[in-house]
Amino acid sequence: MDPFFNFVTHFWWLVFPLSGLAGGWARSWSKAAERRHRRRVELYTLKNQAAQAEQASKADVLALMKAHDAVNRRWLDYELDVGKLIDFPVMTDVREPLTVAFLRAKREADGLRPAAPGEVRTAARLAEYRAAVTSFELAFDVAEREAKRIRDSKFTGPERQRLETARKLLRIASDAAATPAERQTAYRRARRELDGLIVLPEATLAALEEKIASMLDAGPAPEVRRTV
Repeated sequence: MDPFFNFVTHFWWLVFPLSGLAGGWARSWSKAAERRHRRRVELYTLKNQAAQAEQASKADVLALMKAHDAVNRRWLDYELDVGKLIDFPVMTDVREPLTVAFLRAKREADGLRPAAPGEVRTAARLAEYRAAVTSFELAFDVAEREAKRIRDSKFTGPERQRLETARKLLRIASDAAATPAERQTAYRRARRELDGLIVLPEATLAALEEKIASMLDAGPAPEVRRTV
């Protein structure tokens, strides 16, 4: 008789405890496999959440940088337009507390601005930049509303007349139909009229002078001959 069948015939009673051991081992292996699977799922979830948090953080920084740029563009509308600064002189008047607050908030936001969204790596750094951009935006809104409210009302009658004269002279200085001599003379006179009334930012003067210089290089506009 085959040895295996001989063993089974004489020791058949061992089948029950062996089957119990096999079942216990199978259950133990199943639980261990389940625990390993659960750990893998947890690790995957944590990595996925970390990746999503990083993406959300970069998206938040990018949104703040766009908001920052938007306020800077609003300021450039004044800084590069002398006529607008003449209409709303408070925007560059450092004697005005609201103007000082706006310029201070701008410096702080510009100083905290990252070169790239990925440079902001912590929640604290993100919160700091968000607070600076929000303060910058609010300070500009307040300063602009005040500037539009009072316009040139803080100037005396003669001072307002000088501002109006400067506005007209600057139009001549930027007029392509004027001769180079007329543009240069108008620009110099406008600067004298504004002296002591409005402090023009360097960027404003540079933009204005560049515009006038380019027009002078181009020469006077050609005459248009009309035929009858």
